Amino acid sequence: MKMLLYPIVLFGLLCTGCSYQEQATEPFTVQEMDETNKITDSTEQTEQPAHVEFASLDGLTISANIYEVDKDAPVIVLCHQAGFNKHEYDGIAEKLNAKGFNCIAIDQRSGGLLDDHQNETTLRAVAQGKPIEYLDAEQDIIAAINYASEKYNRPVTLWGSSYSATLVLYLAVEKKNVNAVISFSPGDYFSNEKGSLVEKLADFNKPLFITSSKQEASGTKKLMAKMKMNDSQTQFIPEGTGHHGSRALWENQTGGEEYWTAIDVFLAQLKAH
Repeated sequence: MKMLLYPIVLFGLLCTGCSYQEQATEPFTVQEMDETNKITDSTEQTEQPAHVEFASLDGLTISANIYEVDKDAPVIVLCHQAGFNKHEYDGIAEKLNAKGFNCIAIDQRSGGLLDDHQNETTLRAVAQGKPIEYLDAEQDIIAAINYASEKYNRPVTLWGSSYSATLVLYLAVEKKNVNAVISFSPGDYFSNEKGSLVEKLADFNKPLFITSSKQEASGTKKLMAKMKMNDSQTQFIPEGTGHHGSRALWENQTGGEEYWTAIDVFLAQLKAH
């Protein structure tokens, strides 16, 4: 195990305080979280991703993993859900590599412990006395968009999970260097602060893949109430119970196959354009 750069006390505070607060207050009601945050993928990684760091808009250092297959391949920026970190995409990113996509999975400052992995960006934010609420992480996602689009000299596909699934929809509307968006379990959580997504998405015409658990699907559909869906936009509703967030795609996840089938179709269309 690598030597940790921060005091054990800080780890304890983060795990018992920040991570619990995020999971307890994240605005969804479906019974989704296991007793512990455990990735069900037991497959050993054959290659480790490259670890990189870059500055957020306020100067906070963001940690990220880069999964690169080809410098000329399209790129996806992967953003995690509350209480999690970049390792939410362990296993997922490798499968996306196999489909021809470079991936950058980031640690947002609003996150926490997953398996034995700490959220390095959260730890830095706490150590520096910076706020770590959901909206505080938006600047981290913007910085990741800019980093990825500059590194690969192309617009990016932006992928979010739960609270970040909501933020990526706002940013896909706003940012020219985002060419498509994938959103796992968004909600109109930030309407008071950022305006309703129902209105923001009314004229949205970029490629969109939006999904959720089956229980959340009706609420997700309401977000697109004013959209005129085009051929590059789809809402996937699972036949089974489904899951909240990108963890629906974890290895050995019950019902994960139908999510992968749907996302495969979307990604193939995305690469064809």
